[in-house]
Amino acid sequence: MVVSLGFPGMDQAAAGIQGSTTRHAFEAVRLAGGRPRLVPYTTGEPLLPHAEALAGARGIVFLGGSDVDPGCYRYEGELPANLHGMDRRGDDYCIELMRRAVDRELPLLAICKGSQLLNVAFGGTLIPDIADYALHHGAPDEPLFLDEEVLLEPDSHLARLYGRERLTVRTGHHQAVDAVGTELRAAAHAHDGIVEATEHREAEWVLGVQWHPEEQDAELADRALLFGELVRRARG
Repeated sequence: MVVSLGFPGMDQAAAGIQGSTTRHAFEAVRLAGGRPRLVPYTTGEPLLPHAEALAGARGIVFLGGSDVDPGCYRYEGELPANLHGMDRRGDDYCIELMRRAVDRELPLLAICKGSQLLNVAFGGTLIPDIADYALHHGAPDEPLFLDEEVLLEPDSHLARLYGRERLTVRTGHHQAVDAVGTELRAAAHAHDGIVEATEHREAEWVLGVQWHPEEQDAELADRALLFGELVRRARG
């Protein structure tokens, strides 16, 4: 379970969200019969070497966090003023860890920022700030997370797992996948066309979901299905 426990500018509200989502993700893995192990990447603190992070791992999860540094995907446009919490060292660490995990054929689930890093790791780019954000996060004076319907691609792992092509999820993001990485394909979209999930074209089970199945108000049955499938595949 790869988690940023601290990033530049993390305030009390961000720390509360990070703590809550991390606890729910760990609980979901345990309820599915897995044994989660924390691999933290925190600004200014030592990073666990990649080989040690993957030692004994049967599957891997990357949780959400702050914004991805645009330098990771060579963004050349004007940067939005609301970028926050960027940690290039942490981003590079996760990107390399993702590539190594896929090389080892580990089941991989990447959530929110994790899904964005997954796209970058395999050649994609990001939208640094969604201009028309109403479907994706609350207004400045409103709660961050809201319910959003996403459309699952019929032949995707997600559609097969959930048994349907429409899913209501908990979402709260202002960055998103732009150009999908060459080794990935889109697995879900929002009603405005924003990519909401990706999956690896060759690896057996490598998924990135832009939404938060581990958010406190997410549908428990949907959370259990997703984390349960991760654990099932990790067991082989």
